[in-house]
Amino acid sequence: SMAAAGAAEVAQALSRPLSCLQEPGCGRAARLRALEAIRAEVQERSLSGAVVQEVFGAQLVRPLARCLTGDTAERCRELALQLLCHGLSHGDRPGEALPVLLPALAQRLCPPQGFEPSEELRLGLLQLLSLLLQRCGASVAPYLTDVIRILQATLLDHYAEVRRESCRCAVACAQAMPEHFHMQSESLIKPLMQTISHQHYRVRVDVIQATGTVIQFGNGKSVDDVLSHLAQRLFDEIPKVRHAVTTVIGEWLLHLRDRYSYFHKLIPLLLGSFTDEIPENTKLAWTYWEKIGLQWEKENEEDLKDKMDFSVSPSHYPKGVTRPGLGCRELVSRNLSKILPGLCHDITDWVESTRIKASQLLYTLLLHAEDHITQHMELLLRTLYQACLDEESYVVKNCMKAAELIGTFVSPKVSMRLITSACGKTPKPSCIMVLTAVIRGSPKEILQPHLTDLGNTLSQAGVCQRSEEVSYMEQLLCCVQALIEVCQEDCQEISLQLMKVLVTIMAIPCSQHLKQKVEETMSSLAEVQQLDSFLYLYKQHIIQLMESVSLSHDCWTCYSPEILQLDVIATHSGPVIGEALNNFILILKTCLQPSKDPQMRLKLFTVLSQLLQKANETVNSQGLFPSYLETVIKDILAPNLQWHAGRTAAAIRTTAVSCLWALVHSEMLSPKEILKVKDGLMPQVIAAMDEDSKITRLMACRIVGVFLKVCGRQFDEDTFTKTYTEVLKRMDDASCDVRLAAAQTLTNWFKCLKDSDVKSAMESHIEFLYQELLIHLDDPDQNIQNAVLEVLKEGSILYPELLMRETEGVVHKHRTPVYCNQLLHHIQSAKESA
Repeated sequence: SMAAAGAAEVAQALSRPLSCLQEPGCGRAARLRALEAIRAEVQERSLSGAVVQEVFGAQLVRPLARCLTGDTAERCRELALQLLCHGLSHGDRPGEALPVLLPALAQRLCPPQGFEPSEELRLGLLQLLSLLLQRCGASVAPYLTDVIRILQATLLDHYAEVRRESCRCAVACAQAMPEHFHMQSESLIKPLMQTISHQHYRVRVDVIQATGTVIQFGNGKSVDDVLSHLAQRLFDEIPKVRHAVTTVIGEWLLHLRDRYSYFHKLIPLLLGSFTDEIPENTKLAWTYWEKIGLQWEKENEEDLKDKMDFSVSPSHYPKGVTRPGLGCRELVSRNLSKILPGLCHDITDWVESTRIKASQLLYTLLLHAEDHITQHMELLLRTLYQACLDEESYVVKNCMKAAELIGTFVSPKVSMRLITSACGKTPKPSCIMVLTAVIRGSPKEILQPHLTDLGNTLSQAGVCQRSEEVSYMEQLLCCVQALIEVCQEDCQEISLQLMKVLVTIMAIPCSQHLKQKVEETMSSLAEVQQLDSFLYLYKQHIIQLMESVSLSHDCWTCYSPEILQLDVIATHSGPVIGEALNNFILILKTCLQPSKDPQMRLKLFTVLSQLLQKANETVNSQGLFPSYLETVIKDILAPNLQWHAGRTAAAIRTTAVSCLWALVHSEMLSPKEILKVKDGLMPQVIAAMDEDSKITRLMACRIVGVFLKVCGRQFDEDTFTKTYTEVLKRMDDASCDVRLAAAQTLTNWFKCLKDSDVKSAMESHIEFLYQELLIHLDDPDQNIQNAVLEVLKEGSILYPELLMRETEGVVHKHRTPVYCNQLLHHIQSAKESA
């Protein structure tokens, strides 16, 4: 027995330092010397495992343990700890020390009695515990309660390294005695969860790994207690922490004894890592998921037999996306009803990061669930309508991607019915957004039978006129664009309905920036029907568009959206409006009666006036407008030229006068027509020369001038008198333009009188007019002087002698007599040549 001999020799060498250690009054220095001597004997000589075991077991364990728990000198405790670790590492039968060491460790590390003040020593004590667990394995089982008590305390230690070592200890403990451990594993869950959000990320990683092992070898029921904490760690900003969570969840899904009961709780956490921003984490999650799917397929082979044999890949699948395996798809489909309600709740959570994560996960789940989505449509759509209103654009983007999958996998019989009925009830922008996404995700041929319903839904007033919010209109436009992109030439059957929607969007007052986009969309709608431009769409539909707009025209007010729509149809259709005059003039005739709302009349008159400015490119493009002139003048213009008090009434008269001027100026109102209407219009036009609006006075002067030119020779004395007195007043107008127009009109007046039968009866009036005009001949404005000179030259033909006398009588009073002299010279030479 060499070992016995060696041990005896060492024992002898140790007897003195040991007896010194155990002496009651032994001082610190002496104790340190004694421990150093023990170290020299035991640690610095190479002794066999058997000798170390003999010496330790027989002599050293107890005194060193006492030193560990009772010595006040930190250095002594440190040496004792070192020696114990050496003994346990090198001795043959470390388990024999358990009865002494475990109570000692518990005494030193567990409150209330013991607390090792030194951080480094607390760490050392835990390393000693790890060593015991590794070397003694299941022999530690009788002391499991002590071990758990120690870890409950040290997992919450102030020193991060102690927490990390505690985690490693917990793992070692679970692996050392699994069948005993699971009875007490739950006691560690609370302290682990209290430290899972520690500020040091390495502690967090260790806690997550320890949690994985503790539950794997312990009681599976604890999964419920830790899930929310682990889910929270998926938002950790440190990638390694998220990596640890993914590993733990992946391992549980493969190896946890009760995994089938927890699939619905664990799958969302693993799939949540598919969208991690670190590719390594994403890859890890996918690798686990594939293994889990395959393992589940193997375990459920019988159940899946038919599906494996007859599984056909869907004909229409999202571009660039790999289809998950059968096991993975089945796992999601079978657990969807348990996963969705919680997930839908998270998508509308108040925390932004939760909403983003949940919306990403929704896409992943729907990609796996394929046509199993159908039975969850109501909940899904409700959630999507709400989530698409989110101000966080990522949430909206992910939800739109998810909604596209509804289009891919769910029959439009189901999805379109539900969505269009929601759009009909209280359309929000988000309903239209979801509809757009579903259309984008749908195959063209599957949508085709539902197009008419879709077109009718979108063009209902309740949907397309429900709101004037720009955001709503933008979504409506996106929806029409999606239909055109997906359905291409099939859109021909709903071309009218889509035009109604596009006209409505264009007519919204606040959507100016949308005008161009609407026009582009019209062009693409024309293109899919092989038409050269959107004008041909108007050509196809203008009569029906007019009819649908004018259904209620009898009771329009200035707030009726139809007025703005009529404006778009009439002004945006270019020459095509010339083909729909019947409807158009009828609407104007009804709505421009003086009894109707003034603001509305003003809006409509403005449209008419715009069109008449370019009549040949608009209302008269087909040369048909003249046949409506009588109605336009008698039923529309004349009644609105009547004087009524108020600003709006004045504005209406201005537009009515400008319409009349456009007709006269463009010569659409031919001399023959003017003769027909002059009696009805002349009094109003003359009155209009006295309006507050300069532009009205100007146009009225010009219209009177044209009327004189065309049919002045037939005027009676009374009309001549009334005309010149009003026009003469305009020679005093504040506006230079109006004075010039008045001068031009007076020239025409003189021309008419020259050949008239009433010339002699008008002599005294002519004399008065000469006198008044001579005053204006000295106007401070040279342009006016020139114009008046021309009037008087024209007028001089009537009574030259009279005019000569009048002129000679005032020439000396004028500041610039040159004009009078020119006039006199003109009369003189006319007389001579006569």
